[in-house]
Amino acid sequence: MEIHIVDLIIFIVYLIVMLGVGFYFMGRNKSKDDYYVGGRNMSAGHIGLSVVATDVGGGFSIGLGGLGFMMGLSGSWMLFTGLLGAWLSAVLLIPKIYPVARENKFLTFPQSLAHHYNGKVALIAGFISLIGYVGFTSSQILAGAKLVEATFPSVSINMAVLIMGVIAVVYTAVGGIKAVIYTDTIQWIILMGGLIFIGIPVGYAYIGGWEAISKTVPAEFMSLSNLSFVQFFNWLITIVPIWFVGMTLYQRIFACRDVKTAKKAWFIAGLFEWPIMAFMGIALGLFARVGYEQGLFTAIGYAPGTQLDAELGLPLFLRTILPVGLMGLMLSAYFSAIMSTADSCLMAASGNFTTDILEYFKGTRKFGHIKYSQIITLIIGALAIILATNMQNVLELMLYSYAFMVSGLLVPVLGTLLLKKPSARAAVVAMVVGGLTTLILIITQVKLPLGLDANFFGIAASFISFVLIQYTDKPKGVVA
Repeated sequence: MEIHIVDLIIFIVYLIVMLGVGFYFMGRNKSKDDYYVGGRNMSAGHIGLSVVATDVGGGFSIGLGGLGFMMGLSGSWMLFTGLLGAWLSAVLLIPKIYPVARENKFLTFPQSLAHHYNGKVALIAGFISLIGYVGFTSSQILAGAKLVEATFPSVSINMAVLIMGVIAVVYTAVGGIKAVIYTDTIQWIILMGGLIFIGIPVGYAYIGGWEAISKTVPAEFMSLSNLSFVQFFNWLITIVPIWFVGMTLYQRIFACRDVKTAKKAWFIAGLFEWPIMAFMGIALGLFARVGYEQGLFTAIGYAPGTQLDAELGLPLFLRTILPVGLMGLMLSAYFSAIMSTADSCLMAASGNFTTDILEYFKGTRKFGHIKYSQIITLIIGALAIILATNMQNVLELMLYSYAFMVSGLLVPVLGTLLLKKPSARAAVVAMVVGGLTTLILIITQVKLPLGLDANFFGIAASFISFVLIQYTDKPKGVVA
């Protein structure tokens, strides 16, 4: 079943509006301050919605649907770690980092590390963050492509990646962070409206309600304890730390009017992550599993018992149940989630490259002009699109990107929060050892003890190396 022309028109209009917002802000960015941190005068409401739209976004929206399809309600615990991360960083990080960032006009996260350590630490952090966010951008583009592929059977996954990528990259490159934050707000409202008023009620009714759910899926799918401690711990050590090292989040801290605004935005974001978005995303994935078991997908080649990518379950479910008009709105809602994360990650990667890497080297100060930032954003976006064509699993790619950044950057950030005089040499070694440990373990796919993720061992290696060097360097760090 191909998508109806009415749905297609609704979807195309949505894409045009998003591009329009980008071009609207194109002429209003006068400096890198405008382009990367929105002139530092954004409100808590816009920032809070932008933060949760970025963090939950498309990867987690499609990924949450996949978790709901595979394990039921217990998948919601993944976003509980998002709430923990948001609130912990509001209390521990924002009050310390914001005043320094405001005074020194920081544009990026590694600049804060340069303030506490030195330029070399910031350079390495810039590379780690850049690599991580290129991977993260790719995961969002891939999420969009999977949605397109499931909705438009005649479109190949690579063509879908290209369509999705070009739209997100263009409006981000031309509009900067204001285009990102304002489109995030619009996109989040569209997503929430789509889930609350269309996806959940229509899906629940279509499969036959509670009676059908309880009869169709195993009892553990309706439990909040259908996961192991190790699985939850792996989510915890990957997702909570990203709130302390995520460039997308630092850009939004720097864009806030003051500390109070930033903290309020982070508390808003945490509540939207869990329980609101967590249970809505999981519920739709669960509905898709019920529909699959009932044979709803048989006509499109996925009869009960046949192999189906769990992350395709939700898109296929929506395509099957929604009538003309509502399908276009719901498709736009999910694209909103995807693009709201892709644009933010792309801005982060661009900021890392222009500010933390190019400007580190002599003779590259000319790249401070805004037009160079726009060109670089386009180039990085193109690389992310190419990477997306070579990956298969959205959640896997996203969590790998998270893990690489966290294992390389978390310990040096904790050093700035807990030590009066953290060692720059300790920070450099910790970043290299932590990032490489995780990367090697992921690439080699070594079987790790106790079912722990590579990220755990990367953080442990980073921490041990930092402590060893910190307390053999002179002067020694003193606990604050």
